[in-house]
Amino acid sequence: MTNTEPYYDPYDSEISRNPGPVYKRLRDEAPLYHNERHGFFALSRFDDVEAAVRDNKRLISGKGNILEVIKADPQIPQGVFINEDPPLHTVHRALVSRAFTPRKMKALEDRVRAFCQACLDPLVGGDRFDFFLDLGAQLPMRVIGMLIGIPDSDQPDIRDHAHRTLRNTPGKPLTVSKDKYFSGDGFAEYVAWREKNPSDDLITELLNVEFQDVDGTTRRLHRDELQVFLAVIAAAGVDTTGRFFGWMGKVLGDHPDQRRQLAADRSLVPNAIEELLRFESSSPNVARYVTEDITYHGQTVPAGSRLLLMLGAANRDDRHFENPDAFDIHRGIDKHLAFSQGAHYCLGAALARLEARIALDEVLNRWPDWEIDIDNAVWSPASTVRGWDSMPAIVG
Repeated sequence: MTNTEPYYDPYDSEISRNPGPVYKRLRDEAPLYHNERHGFFALSRFDDVEAAVRDNKRLISGKGNILEVIKADPQIPQGVFINEDPPLHTVHRALVSRAFTPRKMKALEDRVRAFCQACLDPLVGGDRFDFFLDLGAQLPMRVIGMLIGIPDSDQPDIRDHAHRTLRNTPGKPLTVSKDKYFSGDGFAEYVAWREKNPSDDLITELLNVEFQDVDGTTRRLHRDELQVFLAVIAAAGVDTTGRFFGWMGKVLGDHPDQRRQLAADRSLVPNAIEELLRFESSSPNVARYVTEDITYHGQTVPAGSRLLLMLGAANRDDRHFENPDAFDIHRGIDKHLAFSQGAHYCLGAALARLEARIALDEVLNRWPDWEIDIDNAVWSPASTVRGWDSMPAIVG
C-alpha cells in the first residue's frame, strides 16, 4: 500500500475521533476497501451499505456482528439474537420485541421524563454539567433496568459490565474468548427472583411466554436462553444510547445558533434527533460473514471473508445526502443507517429516540445555552461504540 492510497483502521483512535476525511476517501476512491493488516473488506457508500445490511443470505450475522468475533469463531450461545439469522432470529426477535411495542413506548414517556429530571435537577444552580457522566451514563441504565426488572441498586454494575465488554485496548482489536464468548450468568439471580416474585417487567413476561420454535414445537424459553436475552438487551440498550448523549452535547455546543432555535421551538427536536443520529453515529460499523463469493465495484469478496459495513461513513455519503458534512436540524431525512436496516434493524430504536427527545427537551429547559469544555472531554477507546467517557459543558 502506498502513501497515496486511503487507509482505514477501526482500532485507530485518531481516525475514530475525526473519521470524516478517511470516510470520504474510502467512498470516492475505494468503495470496496480491503485492509490486509487486519484481514477485512469494507463498504462505505450509502446504497452499498443499505443493501448489504438487508442481505441476510450472503452476508450473515450468525458468526458475529463484530470483526473480532467473526475471526475468533466462538461458540455463540442460543439467545444472542443479534448474532442469529432468520428463521431463528425471527423467532427470538419476536419474543424480545414484546418490551418495545409502540404501546409500551408511549406508556414510558412520563417515567422516562421523571428519570431524566431526577438526573438533571440536582445539577441546577451549578456551573457545569457532563452530558455523558450525568446523563448518558445514567438515563439509559435506569430505563433498561426498569424494563427488564433489575433493582436500582444493581443497575450500575450492569451498565459498567456492558461498557467493559465493548472496550478494547487503544490501537488493538477487542479481545474475544473463543471458549466463552457471551454469557447471561450475571442475570441468573434476577430470573430466579422473578420466578418467585412476578412483576410487570420483561423477565416475568419471558418466563411465562410460550412460542413456536423453528422446528414447529411449542415451548417455553430455557433458563440459559432467557438470561442471554437479558444480557444482550442490557448491553445494547445502555452503551450506544449513552454515548449518543455525549454527541448531543458536543454537536449542539458546536452549533449554538441551531441549539437556540431548538430552545425556542421544541417542535424541531424530533428532526434534530434524526440529524444528530445521522451526523455522529455512536454505532459506526457492523460486520458480516460472507457465505459465498460476492462482487462489489468489479471486485470479488471471497466466501469466508469478513465484511465491515460502515454505517457512519454511509451516513455522510454525498450520493445520498446533500452537503452531508454540515449539521442541519432542518434537513429533510428520508432515512439513515444509524440503527441499520432490514432484519437486524435496531430493536430499541424507538426507545433510543424517546430517551434522546426527552433528554434534549429537559436539558434545554434548564440550560438553553452551554459551551463544551473540550479540553477536559475524555474520548472512549472503543472500536465498536464511538463516543466519549466525559463531555463536560459550562452552563449557567
